[in-house]
This record gives sequence, C-alpha cells and structure tokens, in this order.
Amino acid sequence: MKYALVTGGSRGIGKAICLKIAEMGYTVIINYRNNDQEANDTRNQIIAQGGNAELLKFDVSEPEQIKASIENWKSTHTDQHIEILVNNAGIRKDGLIMWMKDEEWNDVISTNLNSFFLITRMLVTDMLVKRYGRIVNVVSLSGIKGLPGQTNYSAAKGGVIAASKALAQEIAKKNVTVNCVAPGFIKTDMTKELDENQLKQMIPMNRFGKAEEVAEVVAFLASEKASYITGEVISVNGGLYT
Repeated sequence: MKYALVTGGSRGIGKAICLKIAEMGYTVIINYRNNDQEANDTRNQIIAQGGNAELLKFDVSEPEQIKASIENWKSTHTDQHIEILVNNAGIRKDGLIMWMKDEEWNDVISTNLNSFFLITRMLVTDMLVKRYGRIVNVVSLSGIKGLPGQTNYSAAKGGVIAASKALAQEIAKKNVTVNCVAPGFIKTDMTKELDENQLKQMIPMNRFGKAEEVAEVVAFLASEKASYITGEVISVNGGLYT
C-alpha cells in the first residue's frame, strides 16, 4: 500500500487534500489534534468513496507527541513508508506586534514552522532510501508578501518557504521533491470571521477560493506528473498578489 500523511487533515483545506489524494490511490493518514468527530467524518467520507484512510492524532506543536505518534505508526507498518507528506496544519493568532504576547508568537511559530522541521525530518530518510517522495507544504499569501497584524504568521510561513527551497536542493538527486502551495483567501473555518464582501473587492476574481481549488494543486505537486518541479511556490489566490 502507498501512504500519504496530511497534517491538519480533518477539515477545511486539509480535508479537501485528504479526499483528493485518496483518489490517487493512496491510503491517507489523517492527522488531527482534538476533533475526533471531524476526523472520523473525513475518514468515513474517503472510505465511502472507495478509498482508504487511517487516523493519527497528535498535536503538531508538541515535539514529543510527533515523535511518539510517528514512531508508533512505523512500528505497526514495518514494511511500509510514507511516500507523500503534506504539511498543512496551521494556526493564526493575529495582532499588532506592539501588543503581541510571547505565547501568540511562540504558538504560531511552533505550529506552523517547527512542525515542518520535526515531521519532515522523521519521514524524509525513508523517501531518500526509496528514491521517491513528495513533500508539499501549505503556506500562505502572508508568507510571500507579509500582511499587517500577522508578523508571527508571516514569519512562520515565510520560514517554511525558505526552508522548502533549501531542502529541495538537498534531496533533489534522490527524486524527492519539495514544493509549497500558497493560498490566498479561501472559504474555511480559518477565514470565517473575515469580512468577505469587503475583502473580495481586492481580489481580481472577486471571490474567495474554495478548499478544493487548493487541493487540486497540492495533489498535482504530490503526483508523478510533477516530477521535474521542486523548490517552487504556487499561489492559489485569485490574482490577489502576483
């Protein structure tokens, strides 16, 4: 069996990615932090559509949970390895830097940036040994241009972009690619508090994107069709920033 791990895969963009990668014939490992119902719903939807899925519950901001969970998965799948990794899990804690608390900075860096390092490090060796792998990191418009009120989020996502470009050069010879997908304003729980009517006036396409539109790009980069693409950032933002 071929396996793909999607962090933050129980809802929103992550759920759409899980469903799409399952269509590619992979058993999708759905990582999530605490919402058992959402995670089970996503797994059941994949199974109902003829796919395979497993759940792997851990907090991506907690190094010990990451280590224990992935080591446990490996111990119960001794002849298998994770061929696709989608680092999607993320949080926002917006605020002007003059009022930003230490934990608001640290929590966003831990969840969005440190998790990329910790999870990727645990899985990339198997990809190199097998001489095939796909790493796709879901970043953000904020990590490319910076957005006011998001110094923490912009720093984290910008860091993932820079790290992806470096890692891509380290492992390209082994047929393992590393790319980023940078969504703009996408209709999810993460953006539900935003004023869509006001913000869409800034977007040339005059609408928020759909999670499925992001998932299509992630799935392409995770496929064999993208074999000569690495170290790239593809924006999915309706023309908002090009």
